[in-house]
Amino acid sequence: MSDMTIRDASNPRRETASDQSQQYSTFFVDNLFFGIQVLKVQEVLRYLEMTSVPLAPDVIEGLINLRGQIVTAVDMRRRLSLPKRGEGQTPMNMVVRSEEGAVSLLVDEIGDVLEVPPESYEPPPDNMPREQRELIEGVYKLEGRLLLVLNAERVLQTQVCN
Repeated sequence: MSDMTIRDASNPRRETASDQSQQYSTFFVDNLFFGIQVLKVQEVLRYLEMTSVPLAPDVIEGLINLRGQIVTAVDMRRRLSLPKRGEGQTPMNMVVRSEEGAVSLLVDEIGDVLEVPPESYEPPPDNMPREQRELIEGVYKLEGRLLLVLNAERVLQTQVCN
């Protein structure tokens, strides 16, 4: 067994942060800065017209047609229990891959792809609202702000159950 295997196995706090830098596609929702692992992101698109889904959970904004593929759009403001988007603010689509297929996360603004060092990783803070903390894998302390690492599977799991 290598030293790396022993170190990783003995440090459960860093399940999502390895000894190497991680890359995240970033986005903003309200004034919060989020990231999703680059490998989970399929594409980023401008707002697309949606078809509403009667009796769908509140977090489902609707369905979009992505080159013939029907994709569910989840409003991240609702999912995170944040205030509604202002009049005239059009969300962006961050399409992520999940076990059930592609899902679009409606976000306020798309950021850059960031590479972050593992030593800046921390678990989610206890003072974060429960609705948000349960969706966050961890936090990276960056210069002047925090990068909240979103667990895409958790976001999508509960959208079906609500």
